[in-house]
Amino acid sequence: MRSPVSKGQTDSNMAPSLVHTFASALLLSSLVYAQRGDYSQCVPQDEFGTYCPTTCGVVDYLHKYKPAVEKDLKYMEDILEDIANATKGAQDKVTYMKDQATQAQKTSQDSYLKKSSNMLEDIIRYEKTIVSQEEQLYALQQILASNAKDMLALKQLSVQLEQKCMEPCKETVEIQPITGKDCQDVTNRGGKVSGLYYVKPEQTDEEFLVYCEIDNEGRGWTVLQRRRDGSVDFKRNWIPYKEGFGYLSPDDTTEFWLGLEKIHKLSVQSNIPYVLRIEVVDWNGVKKHADYSMFKVGSEQDMYRLIYAYHSGGDAGDAFDGYDFGDDPSDKFFTSHNGMPFSTPDKDNDKYDGNCALQDGAGWWMNRCHAANLNGVYYQGGHYTEKDVGDGGFDNGITWVTWHNRWYSLKETTMKIIPINRLHGRQGQQGVKFGDN
Repeated sequence: MRSPVSKGQTDSNMAPSLVHTFASALLLSSLVYAQRGDYSQCVPQDEFGTYCPTTCGVVDYLHKYKPAVEKDLKYMEDILEDIANATKGAQDKVTYMKDQATQAQKTSQDSYLKKSSNMLEDIIRYEKTIVSQEEQLYALQQILASNAKDMLALKQLSVQLEQKCMEPCKETVEIQPITGKDCQDVTNRGGKVSGLYYVKPEQTDEEFLVYCEIDNEGRGWTVLQRRRDGSVDFKRNWIPYKEGFGYLSPDDTTEFWLGLEKIHKLSVQSNIPYVLRIEVVDWNGVKKHADYSMFKVGSEQDMYRLIYAYHSGGDAGDAFDGYDFGDDPSDKFFTSHNGMPFSTPDKDNDKYDGNCALQDGAGWWMNRCHAANLNGVYYQGGHYTEKDVGDGGFDNGITWVTWHNRWYSLKETTMKIIPINRLHGRQGQQGVKFGDN
């Protein structure tokens, strides 16, 4: 169906066409009748041709045909009026539609502007999201690259481990093959390097592992105790102190207590007495020692009593002989260690009304209580106070008071023994004949 606009346009175009048609017909009719009129009085003229009407003929023609022409004109006017009315309606409709189109265009522009603004905000937001995701992607790529490196390293390690696993199994801790009744006997039998050795003292059923310290002079020291870094807790009860605790290592980097039963069997096995050497190192790296001759440790029935004949040398002083702290005249007597049984927190064998081992946190040959305690609490840096100790305020550090006072805890300690005839190397002591040991 056509719209009013199309119809109006058709009617508007029709009006001039109809007028032209009627005018052409009227003119043609007039000319025909004019040619048929009275032309006897016609004066030929070049511009009119041979036939030309007279004035009277034209008047007669007009009078004769005027009513019909007027009727036709009236008919044409009616038609033109209808066409004009139709055209005006079409124009009004067109104007209305133009206004609607303009309004719609304005509304559409506002809507499009709003939509465009929203789209622009979305684009900006998406752009930010893309930038953030790109940053995350870059970070993930970095992590991926790092993981790839780690994976490569792990693959290489895996190959190395696989190759190692194909090798024959062997002990990870190297133990020297030579054995003897102590470390000096091991040296006499050909041992030349310090390390782990099995020894079997006389009158014992089973051998056990020890660390032998062998020097260039052919001396073989059997190490009984080692403190180095506080890695081993020496606050133990009777059974651990009897059997031993800590770790023996071939490179001598660990802490340990060999065990009272082993120390007893080593110290009483030979007719040649042993020398106990105590080595102490402070936090400045200064090293000193004290030697005790005719050293023995009693049996468990005697509570592993400490026995020696005399302090035979060294620059650390004789803390085992006790110390006068100035608190009481009896300090020196009640802090000496020679002849004292061994005490632990759970087995009190000291001369004190309380429990020295319990308050000082370690097993030792306690009196009432001590001037030396190489098994005391390990304090980093050396210096400590009554506040650091806690309840009671007892001096419970690694002490050797004839060198540093009771409130100084030593950094490293060693207890080791050697037969007395080997103390000074191959030269021996004057007047002492070397034996087999």
